[in-house]
Amino acid sequence: MPKAKESEAQEEGLPKWAEEEIKSAQFGEPGVTTRTGYILEIYEKDSRLDIQVYESMPDGRVIIEGINLPKSTKLNDLLKGFVYEFKISVYTAPLSNKVVELLKTKFGLDMKAIYNFEIKELTLMDVESDLPTPSSSEDEGDD
Repeated sequence: MPKAKESEAQEEGLPKWAEEEIKSAQFGEPGVTTRTGYILEIYEKDSRLDIQVYESMPDGRVIIEGINLPKSTKLNDLLKGFVYEFKISVYTAPLSNKVVELLKTKFGLDMKAIYNFEIKELTLMDVESDLPTPSSSEDEGDD
C-alpha cells in the first residue's frame, strides 16, 4: 500500500493513545437497573443472550447483544419473544475529557463512558393472564 494510503487508513481509526485508554478503562462498582423486555437470541455455548428492553439503558440503547447470564440460569427454561423482567448489573468506566472530545469531533459520537452489562436475575412475566379466556365467549349464541 502506498504511504499516503497507509497514513490515511491510520487517521480513520482511533489514535493509539485513545485506543489504549479505552482498552484499559477501569469499571467501578455496578449499579443494578431493572428493565422489562424480551430475549432475541440465546447463545447456549457462551451462556449469553441478546435482549431488547422497553425502557432504554443508561447509555441509551434498547438492544443489548451478548449479555452475560448468571451461571445458575437453566438455558433450556428460557423463551424467546416472551416478556421478562431483567435485573441488570451496570458497570461504568468513565472516559477522559480528551477521549470524549476526540470521539465527538472525529466520529460524531457523544460518549462519556464505556458500559458493560450482566444479567443478575431474570423473571418470566405473566402478561397473557390479562387476555380474555376462550370459555367466556362460549356462552353466547346458545338460543
